[in-house]
Amino acid sequence: MATKEPLPHLMNVTELADHLGIQVRHVRRLVFERRIPYLKVGRLLRFDPSEVRSWLEDSRRAPRPSSQRSSSEVS
Repeated sequence: MATKEPLPHLMNVTELADHLGIQVRHVRRLVFERRIPYLKVGRLLRFDPSEVRSWLEDSRRAPRPSSQRSSSEVS
């Protein structure tokens, strides 16, 4: 018999908002715009932490290189 992996803990809207440091309203807007991965369980929204982590990594932007101008070049 194959061993079953435990199901991941799915986060609700409030837990995700707290984790990301944003308001619940913003999480709901991300869902409405389909900009964040989510699951629907009946009428309930749930978020898989591993999918959210991947989404965050994919959304990461590299910093812009700093300007190399010296103070004598600035007028």
